[in-house]
Amino acid sequence: MKQGKISYFIDPKDGPKLSQIPQLETIILTGLHGEKMMMVLNTTKVGSTVPLHSHPYEQIGMVYSGKAKLRIGDEERVVQKGDFYCIPPNTPHSDTCIGNEPFIMLDIFYPVREDFIEKLKKASEKEKGRKN
Repeated sequence: MKQGKISYFIDPKDGPKLSQIPQLETIILTGLHGEKMMMVLNTTKVGSTVPLHSHPYEQIGMVYSGKAKLRIGDEERVVQKGDFYCIPPNTPHSDTCIGNEPFIMLDIFYPVREDFIEKLKKASEKEKGRKN
């Protein structure tokens, strides 16, 4: 994405959205304008599971809302609003939304997730192609 002025105040309604898999939506809050870290809101739909996966990015965060079973490495626990977690690089993790509302995680990644940026570019190019 293009470099630009970083906004000091962030409104999630203004962030670009990615649909990683059908049960997970990501809103990118920072990391598109040359920042060294990326902050996103990841939403797991009610009754859904984000499958076990890993990535080379350090991920720390807080449960923004909702309730889920969160597995990190060989540990699993029920987490809810206000709980914090740390996922080291290449550590398998997954979550299952167990409440009546979506499970939303405020995640911070280091370094910036270039794969997210690439997915946004591809989605933007696809959208432009539809309009032409």
